[in-house]
Amino acid sequence: MVAYIDVAVFAIAAVLFVLVTWGMSSLLRPHNPYPQKLAVYECGAPPVGEAQTRFHIRYYIFALVFVIFDVETIFLYPWGVVFESLGWFALAEMAIFIFVLVVGLLYAWKRRVLQWV
Repeated sequence: MVAYIDVAVFAIAAVLFVLVTWGMSSLLRPHNPYPQKLAVYECGAPPVGEAQTRFHIRYYIFALVFVIFDVETIFLYPWGVVFESLGWFALAEMAIFIFVLVVGLLYAWKRRVLQWV
């Protein structure tokens, strides 16, 4: 339990730091909103139309597939750094891992998720 006291002290200090700086900034900052200041800024051009537009679900799925494969390939780097000390078992595990990634990629390709438009 003694080790948790250090963690609790740091957690309390972090929360207090955030609350104190947030409170101080709200007390010290100037607050004078006016309509032009509150307007949406779009590179100097006056805003036209709705701020929230609908996008096709295909863009979100494409982004999610990219993030999934990008995060999964991050796991290859630490494995490659210590490859020589891991042996053949780790090579087999990585082959299975890459096989699962390839199956997922082929599935996404077959479902035509990777087509942008």
